[in-house]
Amino acid sequence: MTTRGIRGAAVVAATAIGAAACSAPGGGTGGGETADSVVIGVASEPDTLSPLLGYGKDGNSKIFDGLLTRDADLRLRPALARALPEIGDGGRTYTYTLREGVEFSDGEPLTSADVVFTYRTVLDARTNNTARSELAAVKDVRAAGDDKVVFTLKYPYAPFAARTVLPIVPEHVAGKQDPNTGAFNTEPVGTGPYVLADWRKGEKLTFKANPTYWGGAPKVKKVTMAIVEDDDVRATRLRSGDLDGAVLPPNLAATFKNDSGMRTHRSRSYDYRAVTLPTAGQVTGDRAIRRALDAAVDRRAMVDRILDGAGRPAYGPVPSDDPWFAKGVERAHDPAGARRILDAAGWKPGKDGVRTKDGRRAAFTLLYPSGDKVRQDHALAYASDAKKVGIDVTAESATWEVIEPRMKNDAVLAGFGSTGDPDFGLYTLLHSSLAGDGFNNMSHYDNPAVDRALDTGRRSQDPAARRAAYDTLQRELVKDPGYTFLTHIDHLYVLADRWDGLTTQVEPHEHGFASGPWWNVEDWQPAT
Repeated sequence: MTTRGIRGAAVVAATAIGAAACSAPGGGTGGGETADSVVIGVASEPDTLSPLLGYGKDGNSKIFDGLLTRDADLRLRPALARALPEIGDGGRTYTYTLREGVEFSDGEPLTSADVVFTYRTVLDARTNNTARSELAAVKDVRAAGDDKVVFTLKYPYAPFAARTVLPIVPEHVAGKQDPNTGAFNTEPVGTGPYVLADWRKGEKLTFKANPTYWGGAPKVKKVTMAIVEDDDVRATRLRSGDLDGAVLPPNLAATFKNDSGMRTHRSRSYDYRAVTLPTAGQVTGDRAIRRALDAAVDRRAMVDRILDGAGRPAYGPVPSDDPWFAKGVERAHDPAGARRILDAAGWKPGKDGVRTKDGRRAAFTLLYPSGDKVRQDHALAYASDAKKVGIDVTAESATWEVIEPRMKNDAVLAGFGSTGDPDFGLYTLLHSSLAGDGFNNMSHYDNPAVDRALDTGRRSQDPAARRAAYDTLQRELVKDPGYTFLTHIDHLYVLADRWDGLTTQVEPHEHGFASGPWWNVEDWQPAT
């Protein structure tokens, strides 16, 4: 995940949380905007707009294109490549032929050198890209003429083609700068359907249609993403007409149910909420505490009361309706079982009801990001469930600037989830080699059986072997949880019903800028 993507743990996603913006982003359609523009309220903004640092790595960036992209059903299809890759050498080589006539928004042509530069820079250890491990299979990438690119892998990596949705950047611009600090991070140049016109940090990002886009000039000429951290403020601005649409939690989306001219879009997702349980913590580092919390939490109540039914209980990082889900890992709400686990481990109830062991109280702090009502409600429900079995959890709101330095020792109400192959998201969440690497493996989880399963799942071409590996992984997480998985949430969006062509995809944790009904905004048409 990118920094903001995890901050939506983080967040989301491939993204950090921006300051609340109460000033108008230029107005919605009722505020003077033209009929060919749209203003969307989202909760966070990216740290950077450079793919070299992780922006748009899972596709759907409006500024950039990858070699491939995904359609509404998440099937891979060509983008900057003319066709899907030619695969050779037993799955160790992938050859892409570039689409003819594609130009960057500054008028310079796309060539294979730009593709090579993009991937080599991301893979360079000097580049501050915490998603580099996602491309660990790549041994080499080279140009074969101006229109062909050949990837050579260290080992066959079954889902590699899906990694090539990574946006391509122009070498003639980004190659002259430090990828970590250069102006390209906030002044991007790409081949996508939109160009960045203005970015006022903490307030809004404005994109204008690229008239020379290779896929055809978009009908929506201007897209503004208004950064409004607070859920209630976002809903208020949508109702006032200051916004044309917004990402909203279920309770607020429901208030627009009977509003004429408004439509609610609901998207299934891999996005889940979980509590990180740092192994360095004196309390959270105890496996008995982690197992007891896993049994004590009432997931179904969270779905029903917090999400208003718009989600599913999370028994692990893989959604229960996903083909890769390990049947039989579902767990019932079992506070009596949680008490038995704690009793057996020597955590005895104190006079105040809080358990103690060797002079330590079963108490810890759970941080959640300010302004996120859904996370706040999850945190409070979690603390309530924990209290019933003798564990004192103090839910505390804070900004991400406060949360980040404390993540190693304090629990966090986090959000994760990647679409597609199970390798996407699970490796960075759980592999011990990535412990504490930014928002990767926030719990510093270290389980050799899980590491072996992750490595097998990443390297094997055998579908049966991969399925067995991820099945093992999910069962290990029941025995040795490094996180308490709570809910998989559906994403809800309310938009003015002025356009045709709006659809939803199954979404990752990162949503707002790329995912959402505007994932294909370049294809929208005015409603007739």
